[in-house]
Amino acid sequence: MSNPSNDNRVVMTLDAGGTNFVFSAMQANQPVVESFSLPSCADDLERSLNTLVEGFRRVQAAAPAPPVAISFAFPAPADYFNGIIVGPRNLPAYKNVALGPMLEDTFSLPTFINNDGDLFAYGEATSGFLPYVNGLLEQAGSPKRFRNLLGVTLGTGFGGGIVRDGQLFTGDNSVAGEVWLLRHKLERDINAEEGAAIRAVRRVYAERSGIAFADAPEPKVIYEIAEGKAAGNQAAAQAAFRRMGEVAGDAISEAITLMDALVVVGGGIAGAHRQFLPAIVDEMNGTYAAPSGERFRRLIPRAFNLEDEGQRAEFLRGETRELTVPHSTRTVRFDGLQRTGVGISRLGTSQATAIGAYSFALSRL
Repeated sequence: MSNPSNDNRVVMTLDAGGTNFVFSAMQANQPVVESFSLPSCADDLERSLNTLVEGFRRVQAAAPAPPVAISFAFPAPADYFNGIIVGPRNLPAYKNVALGPMLEDTFSLPTFINNDGDLFAYGEATSGFLPYVNGLLEQAGSPKRFRNLLGVTLGTGFGGGIVRDGQLFTGDNSVAGEVWLLRHKLERDINAEEGAAIRAVRRVYAERSGIAFADAPEPKVIYEIAEGKAAGNQAAAQAAFRRMGEVAGDAISEAITLMDALVVVGGGIAGAHRQFLPAIVDEMNGTYAAPSGERFRRLIPRAFNLEDEGQRAEFLRGETRELTVPHSTRTVRFDGLQRTGVGISRLGTSQATAIGAYSFALSRL
């Protein structure tokens, strides 16, 4: 996978929200235009489209070199491959709008639109977690290297993205990696997002504390309670994060069964990983029961918490040995430990998404 930090091409970017559009530009993985925001005018399509054109014209004028593309995340549902926005809830004016083609016609630049979870995963694959882990393996003298990555975000929702062998996998309908729609492990009639998002942490804390949901604090405060740094029901706070980790870990396990990849976690709750990451890894290392009563692993690779020093050391050590090639005196190095690692974003979610947008544009160009 090429390193976009060595590329001097400029790409115009956008962080599209229901309230504001935030504009900038990237060059060599760094912002090169001071970001600024304009009202998104979410319920007035013509005003919103004019805002997009105005913002990108300002970026184009301020860029240190002529931009070669436009690349950004936009809320789903959308046909991202063709640049058509179908109907996001927080931008109600966008009903079947050919946004990508409009920007291409206006600026005479290739325009790439993706899901934010996809771009987060791609940024971590090109410049964050994936090269970080492979760098640690190289320093440890291990022959093992990883090429695939599942990125998940835990925050207002439960998002995901898949990178396979350096390529962003978006699927035939622009809906690959939609982990939020996997089944909730503990409540089988609802989806995983209801157990793996901010509202889930608040809900469980409220239930365990005997208070109304409306009175439950935000996850940052619940984390401080769980860590013993703020007043509150510590047992309930720890249970809330543990439950979220169990539900998220089950969904991640379902995805990793098909993918066989590293896992990176971002989003607004990622900073509380001390309280939920062990539960994710425990779930991934869980077992199934055979009819005979024998138990066997739910995942073939063993999962390691790469934020835990001891587990990280064991992950890096692996089970490397020298094998003699049959009918030869030649030897080869072999690491027999099938494994995956789970860790936290090395870039931060916003930066990873921006780098993902930049990297994706360069890869397509």
